Amino acid sequence: MSPLDRIANMSTLKQHDIVKLYKVEYKATVSLSDQLCFLIRPRIQTVKWICDVVNADKAVGRFRRYKIIFTPQRFFACEAVLEEEGVFGDVTTDEWAFYLLPLDDDILSMELPEFFHDNFLAGDQRWLRTVGGALHLLHSVYGPFSKLYGIGSCSQMTYEWWREQVEQGEQGARPAEIGSVFLIDRDVDFVTPLCSQVVYEGLLDDIFRIKCGCVEFGPDVTSSDRSVKVMLNSQDKVFNEIRNEHFSNVFGFLSQKARNLQTAYDKRQGMDIKQMKTFVSEELKGLKQEHRLLSLHIGASESIMKKKTKQDFQELLQREHCLLEGFEIRESISFIEEHINRQISMMESLRMLCLLSITENGLLPKDYRSLKTQYLQSYGFDHLLTFSNLRQLGLLVEQQGAETLTVMESKVGKLVNDKTAGKITDAFSSLARRSHFRALSRKLNLVPKSDEEYDLRVPKDMAYIFSGAYVPLSCRLIEQVLERDGWAGLEDVTRLLNGHEFAVTGGSRAEPNSDAQRLVLVLFLGGCTFSEISALRFLGRAKGYKFIVVTTAVTNSSRLLEALLGNHA
Repeated sequence: MSPLDRIANMSTLKQHDIVKLYKVEYKATVSLSDQLCFLIRPRIQTVKWICDVVNADKAVGRFRRYKIIFTPQRFFACEAVLEEEGVFGDVTTDEWAFYLLPLDDDILSMELPEFFHDNFLAGDQRWLRTVGGALHLLHSVYGPFSKLYGIGSCSQMTYEWWREQVEQGEQGARPAEIGSVFLIDRDVDFVTPLCSQVVYEGLLDDIFRIKCGCVEFGPDVTSSDRSVKVMLNSQDKVFNEIRNEHFSNVFGFLSQKARNLQTAYDKRQGMDIKQMKTFVSEELKGLKQEHRLLSLHIGASESIMKKKTKQDFQELLQREHCLLEGFEIRESISFIEEHINRQISMMESLRMLCLLSITENGLLPKDYRSLKTQYLQSYGFDHLLTFSNLRQLGLLVEQQGAETLTVMESKVGKLVNDKTAGKITDAFSSLARRSHFRALSRKLNLVPKSDEEYDLRVPKDMAYIFSGAYVPLSCRLIEQVLERDGWAGLEDVTRLLNGHEFAVTGGSRAEPNSDAQRLVLVLFLGGCTFSEISALRFLGRAKGYKFIVVTTAVTNSSRLLEALLGNHA
């Protein structure tokens, strides 16, 4: 419903004879209309519910017209259900190829939050065709891509599907408007979305939940009895200047902005009638709008301060930094145990457990069993399935299994030739889902040396998005590949990440201009965080690139883990 609201809100729909909007809630319809239109994701459960609605109407002799619009695409399995339930002839079906929603000048979202669960956990690869369609759309609008890089099995499959589509279509000699395209799977870097966000836009998402580029501020922010919906993009001048800032810098900027606005208002003093008329017609409306937005962002910042500057949060950040650096692991485990036993937050406890496991390449068996038991006793035994899901993705595992596989790999390697051994080793690696975070951190310098204090007001690298403690792995990979014009020299890194990397030249007949060469499209399969977007914006300013982020959905630690909960629908 949120993407639909961005494209056509209720007043627009009413102009086209839509009487009322209902959310699909899998219960009997209450609409008295003789025409029902269902705009749905292609899910069998939803289609079965529609069949129940149609059959219930037929049972009481009621005649209505039914139309099902599948978005972003129609699947044969859904139409087969209509046939099985005996309503295929009673409904008409259509497809809305909704691929990309522009959230801002540099963010395009497919609004497919289910991609992460369906693809990485359930192994359902149907959405890859949708992602390939989005890539093909961009290719058809902006001409051939000069260079394509990628890492991850999903990225590779998406690239291959897209290449087939391009080869089947007509090839025009258009100039390339996009220099490089980088595809990256979310499971290449799980550490970044599990870290606490401390840039302003990331904190807004964590606390208020940004949906389709909009956020709803409640009475505690608006200082009134009503909530206000605000569009968060570069058109909001106040937000645009603080969105990528570390939260410690935000209040200083907002207070300066308030003083500047007051100075602009004070200009009215001593104006003659002609000057006052010009001021009212040209400046006053803009100043009032800026004042309204400023007061909302001050209210939001105060709300963030209440929730995120408590002693608990400061200690949480400190423990996170220790895990990233590999120090005081026993103390961190004790902290997590206390967090679980005090039942401070179910999702935060789970997040810290996953971060501990990934950074330490799995937990010692006794620690794993102890922490799992304490978590289940605190939050319920229905989370047994949650632990199974996390283990499957390599987010929360025991060390023992991985070590056993390593021994098996070495024995297999002696028995068969190198090429075959490599393939078998890759298969074992994918089963074990080892993170290799420490080795990756050393090779890519992900954790800056903490000898000197990090100045967050004048950041020197992308680590500022995590208070100088960690450079996001995903963004570091992009930086390194662009610098090297490929994966050459990064063989050790790609091996630790289970491979599936590729680098190809787009084959454009026309050379891209210098502006196009500096334009880089980054496609995240499985979601990306606002912190990563802020890091890429920083990298763009530092290296002279313009990054456009395309993602299946904007995510954070809560959304990522919610998709893996045992009770996930």
